[in-house]
Amino acid sequence: MVSVVSATLCAMSDHTPGLWDSIDDLHTWLDSHRPVGGREGLLLRILKLSEEVGEVAQAVVGATGQNPRKGTTHTWEDVQSELCDVAVTALVALRTLTPDAREVFARHLKKVTDRSLGGTGTG
Repeated sequence: MVSVVSATLCAMSDHTPGLWDSIDDLHTWLDSHRPVGGREGLLLRILKLSEEVGEVAQAVVGATGQNPRKGTTHTWEDVQSELCDVAVTALVALRTLTPDAREVFARHLKKVTDRSLGGTGTG
């Protein structure tokens, strides 16, 4: 699943104008508004991923009606939105770790693609 998300993000970075500019802007905005800085702030930003993944799980449970007490509370579009939040949060966390996030991500994606597709990736 991770490699599918990674491949999608790479395709988006090639076809979505301003993806990395938006990630840089979000990183800058978050840095100017975070109540905790330093190493603790970095760790909290990375932990934000867990919160977002939990929201994906909640949306899937809601879309499938798995909670009989609540029934169907979400749509598959909600799941898509929550998955996008995970992707954006991950990229902002990566940008927080390094100003070279775009290059780091591209290198990692190439490794994952080569490993998964045997160097026969499409695109």
